[in-house]
Amino acid sequence: MSLPVLVIGNKNYSSWSLRPWLLLRHFGVGFEEVRLPLDTPQFADEVLRHSPTGKVPALHDGDVQVWDSLAICEYANERWLDGRGWPKDLAARAMARAAAAEMHSGFVALRTQLPMNSRRTPDAYRWDAAAQRDIGRVQGLWRQLRDAQGDGGDFLCGDFGIVDAMYAPVAVRFEGYGVPVDAVARRYMDALFALPAMREWRAAAAEETESVAATDALRSRCSGRPV
Repeated sequence: MSLPVLVIGNKNYSSWSLRPWLLLRHFGVGFEEVRLPLDTPQFADEVLRHSPTGKVPALHDGDVQVWDSLAICEYANERWLDGRGWPKDLAARAMARAAAAEMHSGFVALRTQLPMNSRRTPDAYRWDAAAQRDIGRVQGLWRQLRDAQGDGGDFLCGDFGIVDAMYAPVAVRFEGYGVPVDAVARRYMDALFALPAMREWRAAAAEETESVAATDALRSRCSGRPV
């Protein structure tokens, strides 16, 4: 039987691609990877062959096609993980799903003003009050989950799962833009960065040579004032 195929964007920039990739790799699910560099003629020429929305990621498992990050994670949980992607406890599972859905649909200012750039290091670039509110909400949510469900492991609900895959790109953002974080967030980010799969992704991102101009240009707008 052929392996499933996960179509992703650049590892340096594609936060949505990181989420299912990290989940699959962490749980040892074998898959073939197709990487389409964002904002390139190659991407424009090929993406619709893989994804009906013209976006990545997309998963192909035989005749099954799934084209949304959270939907891919849910499919993987049922297809290969035997439910391990979510906590066993009903209350913990409900909280984890709510937090994952909030990340999937919210935090627009954070995602817009602090786009993922794994190679980035902190500088004078700053964000506005709306993004700061998102940053505060993320850290509050992490504390809430850790306090309520985090016993027995280093992740939001103890063991690594889908909710952690959904927030992994946020940890990359916080690190790259030098976002001040509390002690709970720092420990959680360190746990994410210590995952072998996360280290693999970030090492590959560091080797990429492509540039997404709008994201990289944020380095040259370092006025020290909100933008």
